[in-house]
Amino acid sequence: MAEKESENLENKFFSNVVPGRVKKILCQPCSSKNTQTVAEVFCSTCDEFQCTECSNLHTTHAFLRNHKLVNAKEVKTKPGSIDMKGLDQCDEHQKVLEFFCEGENQLCCSTCAIVVHRKCHSVVEIQRIAGRSASTRSELKVKLQEAREKAVTVVKYTKLSKEQLDQDVKEVTLKIRRVRDDVMKMFDELEVSVSKDAESFKTETLDKLTRKQSNSEKHIADATKSLETIDNVHQNGTSSQQFILEQRMKKQVDELSSNVDKEYQRLETVTVSFDFDETLKLPPLSIVNYVPGQLTLKYSVPEAVKPKTPVDPIVKFTKITSIDLKQTGDDTKEPLYSGLDFLPDGRLIAVDNKNGKCLIYNEKLKTVGSYQLSYMPQSVVAVSEEEAAITSANKYKIDFLRVSKSNEITLIRTCEVKTEYDSICLKDERHFVAGTQDDTRPVHIVSLSGEEKDFSISFPNKKYPSDTSACTYIGYSDKVVLTDRIEHTVYIYDIKSNTRVVVKDDQINEPWGVAVGPSDCILVCSNKTHTIVQISQTGRVLSSYKLDMKHPYRVCVSKNKSLLAVSSNLNGGTKLQLLQVTY
Repeated sequence: MAEKESENLENKFFSNVVPGRVKKILCQPCSSKNTQTVAEVFCSTCDEFQCTECSNLHTTHAFLRNHKLVNAKEVKTKPGSIDMKGLDQCDEHQKVLEFFCEGENQLCCSTCAIVVHRKCHSVVEIQRIAGRSASTRSELKVKLQEAREKAVTVVKYTKLSKEQLDQDVKEVTLKIRRVRDDVMKMFDELEVSVSKDAESFKTETLDKLTRKQSNSEKHIADATKSLETIDNVHQNGTSSQQFILEQRMKKQVDELSSNVDKEYQRLETVTVSFDFDETLKLPPLSIVNYVPGQLTLKYSVPEAVKPKTPVDPIVKFTKITSIDLKQTGDDTKEPLYSGLDFLPDGRLIAVDNKNGKCLIYNEKLKTVGSYQLSYMPQSVVAVSEEEAAITSANKYKIDFLRVSKSNEITLIRTCEVKTEYDSICLKDERHFVAGTQDDTRPVHIVSLSGEEKDFSISFPNKKYPSDTSACTYIGYSDKVVLTDRIEHTVYIYDIKSNTRVVVKDDQINEPWGVAVGPSDCILVCSNKTHTIVQISQTGRVLSSYKLDMKHPYRVCVSKNKSLLAVSSNLNGGTKLQLLQVTY
């Protein structure tokens, strides 16, 4: 059957074979128009056999000239490829998708590129940009696999608990019936009695679960209402009113947190069983007064099937190396590293705001590459294996630099934007999350081609001047984290629910740089306490690590979450440090 399918596939591209005749290869574009024309060439990029007239498009259009054409007679069969189930075909022209318009964020076939996007200046071949998504795709797959496994576990143990509860209750009845043949009357009464207790327990247990759900939903409502009250008083109330509210709500918040924690820790599996006594004797009393066995009703969590309660691990840091950032011969000022990020291969990329430089460091914090910029850079983010993007102060643009494996840095392109951006990080393969300057929408979504749009978040009507805030994004849970240096506050915005958590703590003083750490925890530079503060996604301060440097300023974490880099902004003593991350 497989041979037959192979033959049919081959006949789609070759004319019918007649004894004594030479097999002819037909032009695929012409065949799609019900015209039979002998193919002269095969284009491996288009993945098509083409006649002379159809192949002439490769010389007419510049973006098709680098396609590889070979004589059709030298190709015995059409090269095989993965069955994409039609996903690699243009919906309108039913041709292979070969190009991508970065300006309009659209996949294109050759016809689309020629007819629809002929005026676009950012049409590139897919094979040239396909590699840039490798690291992001890997991270997405890991997170999706983790999410799927956790969801499967929830479904598994929920179904198991329900099935086990029902099965146990039925087993009680079946167990009793096996003995009932010997003592019919007693076991008739026993069945009624024990089954009634088991059903009663089942009903009671379901009631408890319903109440537990109802209590948790009330906790959600109470927390949401309290957050709205705090935000309202914080934004519109006087300082006295804010103080009064904080004091009045301390007990209420502590009580709510305590109640939620208790419910959170009570993950149990309900089982019901019935066992007979070792020696069964027929009693002279009624079954109501004597039961020849014991009905055991209990909650238990067997180790083999125990669901894991989510626990926020405490991150630990160990200093690997540290360097002093001093003014060198070609520097006009003492360096200030306002942006840091790790490339996928572990190299560290940094931007020097004061001297307009982009630098590359190896794993020992040795400078291996440098590039002079014509402006003051603000932040940097690794886009792919060999590409980085830089935001600039007082400039409405994002520069894209190529960082080769040999540490050569070159400017690839400049993306014009309508907003001044400070901090920047990746949202997904095609978009950034960028912190704005002096804008009531403190965080924007920016595509790699420069398109800007807002998050669906109700931000307070507040602007952040330069160097007063930084942002990052937690992709797995779709949350935006924003630091407020002036208010000594960290905000965690949940995109899906349009809610936020306000984090204030004595350990957080002038929070500046922020990054996502292991298990998607939040790592914040606390400038005045000279520490890295670890915060959970729920807003709980988990730990604080005292750094061997003053005034930490910017922070980043490697792609595998094993390394952390942090820079300082102390005049006359700036440093760059590399730390090992464990948990």
